[in-house]
Amino acid sequence: MAPREIVVRVNGEEYRGSAEPRVTLVDFLRDELGLTGTHVGCEHGVCGACTILMDGRTVRSCLMLAVQAEGHELRTVEGLAPADGPLHPIQEAFSEKHGLQCGFCTPGFLMTVEELLRDDPDPSEETIRSRLSGNICRCTGYQNIVEAVRYAAELTREAAP
Repeated sequence: MAPREIVVRVNGEEYRGSAEPRVTLVDFLRDELGLTGTHVGCEHGVCGACTILMDGRTVRSCLMLAVQAEGHELRTVEGLAPADGPLHPIQEAFSEKHGLQCGFCTPGFLMTVEELLRDDPDPSEETIRSRLSGNICRCTGYQNIVEAVRYAAELTREAAP
């Protein structure tokens, strides 16, 4: 099949690229746009490593085709904080509370937490564990991740006007 031109807004910036209709969104982000923060894990939508926001909601970019993103607003982990600026409160919390080890799953967790805290600025532990249940970490026991989310919620609330 012939490649198709795709225009998307990613992290507030318009990108143009081309992809064959069968190319997944995660591969398009990584290979065509050079945004390698989104990781390819299981390629079945189970691990959550490829989680991004599309129009403000989490999606598994390994389960979507790049052509399906045409005209949508995407946010990847690169869009959380400027490269030359301070960390986003969620990134700061994961670092401070040791919510990561190898880091492979971290981008998916960060994007999931971004949506969670927007929906619920003060989530209970039960809510946190439920909302993160679609993200798999093979290194941690999840306790530090839960603590990082609680701390991120606190930092986010403090930063709100």
